[in-house]
Amino acid sequence: METFRFEIVTAEASVFTDDVQEVILWGTEGQMTILPKHASLMTMLAPGDIYIKGKEGEQYLAESGGFLEVRSDKVILLADACERVEDIDEDRAEAAKKRAEETLKASPAHPDAVIAEAALRRSLARLKVVEKRRYKKKAAS
Repeated sequence: METFRFEIVTAEASVFTDDVQEVILWGTEGQMTILPKHASLMTMLAPGDIYIKGKEGEQYLAESGGFLEVRSDKVILLADACERVEDIDEDRAEAAKKRAEETLKASPAHPDAVIAEAALRRSLARLKVVEKRRYKKKAAS
């Protein structure tokens, strides 16, 4: 099967670099799938989960927003932050979700609501990745 070079880079490090067959992620307008020979584009990303299908199997990551550039020779994701599923602390993500929900419920029009909404989106992305991993393990056994 055909592949393309996919790179995920944050300000701190290169998170992922490999030849892959498919990537599914979230743009600001919704979910998108990138396959080999995809048309060139540049778009903003919303916080969400990333599905990567490569020669070594499937991987899930959580990203907190950024930019995606699809070129003829490779695809680059410049992420604000990105975590592999094994690096996600589920309890911490659950606590962040709860704090954000409480802030939004208490004062939805307060300036802190924008920050809380972003924190909620990031924690939901982390929890979704953890849940997908759990489902995959359960299905395999």
